[in-house]
Amino acid sequence: MRRPRVALAAAFAAASVSACAPQAPAVDAEKLRRARMMEDLMTGRGAVGGPFTLTDHHGARRSLAEFRGRLVLLYFGYTFCPDVCPTDLVELGALLRRLGRDARRVQVLFVTLDPERDSAKHLEAYLGAFDGRILGLTGEAQEVRAVARRYKAYFAKVPAGSTYLVEHSANFYLIDGQGGFAGSLPPGTKAERLEDIVREHLAAR
Repeated sequence: MRRPRVALAAAFAAASVSACAPQAPAVDAEKLRRARMMEDLMTGRGAVGGPFTLTDHHGARRSLAEFRGRLVLLYFGYTFCPDVCPTDLVELGALLRRLGRDARRVQVLFVTLDPERDSAKHLEAYLGAFDGRILGLTGEAQEVRAVARRYKAYFAKVPAGSTYLVEHSANFYLIDGQGGFAGSLPPGTKAERLEDIVREHLAAR
């Protein structure tokens, strides 16, 4: 059966770097790296996705393979994000509630891009405010970076006074029941649209 296609909206994807960080001058090489990652994701150039293992917010090691048979919605963000992440998490929580019993066939994974500050306990409390079924994942900095690279998710620390914010792309990634990349949707996608896409995938299986 043909797998549903998720359209990559270029206008949205081009602006998919989160406003979680203030405007700041960027090194040309960093701008180029970000642009290339966004282009690769939009055009499907090169491999996107793949297996990974991280630590969940209960302290257990979890691999993507454990969710075989379920549609996975993968999101990269961090708990100190002031706007885009909580906005998108509201929609993901609303999606799970709209799905009703079908939510059991879906797993939402939130990978923190700020493992230094996002402890497992903090992730659990933060995500629970949106929906307790959203599973937070963290790990060593190099582990997180490796997963982000596989999914062409851009992120970089940006100084903000005495602390920092994390500038990052904020796409919703869909991973099919066999662990394969099935497409992405731009930040700000509403729960109603997410539900339409999710139900298309569930019906095609």
